[in-house]
Amino acid sequence: MSPPPITEVAAAVLTQPDGRVLLAQRPAGKAYAGYWEFPGGKVEPGESLDATLARELHEELGIVVTRACRWITRVFEYPHATVRLNFFRVFEWQGTPHPHEGQVFSWQLPDAVEVTPLLPANFPIVKVLSLPAVLGISHAESLGVDTFLARLDVALANGLRLIQLRDKTLPDEVRLHLARETVRRARLHGARVLVNGPLDLVRAAGADGIHLDSSAAVRLTTRPDCEWVGVSCHDGAELAQAATLGADFALLSPVLPTLTHPGATTLGWKAFSTLAAASPIPVYGLGGLGREDVALAQSRGAHGVALLRGAWT
Repeated sequence: MSPPPITEVAAAVLTQPDGRVLLAQRPAGKAYAGYWEFPGGKVEPGESLDATLARELHEELGIVVTRACRWITRVFEYPHATVRLNFFRVFEWQGTPHPHEGQVFSWQLPDAVEVTPLLPANFPIVKVLSLPAVLGISHAESLGVDTFLARLDVALANGLRLIQLRDKTLPDEVRLHLARETVRRARLHGARVLVNGPLDLVRAAGADGIHLDSSAAVRLTTRPDCEWVGVSCHDGAELAQAATLGADFALLSPVLPTLTHPGATTLGWKAFSTLAAASPIPVYGLGGLGREDVALAQSRGAHGVALLRGAWT
């Protein structure tokens, strides 16, 4: 028995500077009428994804897309169809979105969506859209705990909202203190903290989730029992494993040459873009990147950039 055909769809996440995204309510007469989803539509025969995105947003919303970036790709099986949702982040457009086909639209903050019900395929999408474009990886082993915490305060005051607490060589008691202090300070700014290490440490610190290195992820068959799960990856197989575990996002490295690993093999933007576009979970680019590279990384399919030294300078 052959598998059911897959319907290709280009889906748009129109994003305002304040983080709000546009959701559309499915009209009467369609499957899941009344449910909310991201704008978009089916790919016509011989049509590219970019062309579909531009056509659908012009037909549905009356806008002209000027900056759209591939993001993630998810396959979802509905009772009536199997769809492959090719998501784009749309950051810039000409015109004001307004309904051309009778839909109802609403701008919503991803971590405080007020419209209901959402299409089932969009629950994980809305969750990860609350992730910021910059992730900071802790650097206390080199800086010293006190210096790192002082720089953490500055970074949080300047808008850092996602932290991966690594520093795995510190003594256990020092690491627990560091984790608790990082979480306490992050809470004051509404930032999230994911900890590399056992779940006992994650819970003792009161962190928001766990971050797994690739060797830890490959040994697991089920998602850790945390609100947020991140995974460090270096190739397509590790990225696939992260998605299989149900991780919320991945770090993919090294994108470009780094000071810490001179001469190491790098992915380069071409390979990174291919892997990121096919991934069902958002991917942060890591390695040789700075804050100034967020837009560049997004244009190559990244959700954003992960920074080690650059997050604390």
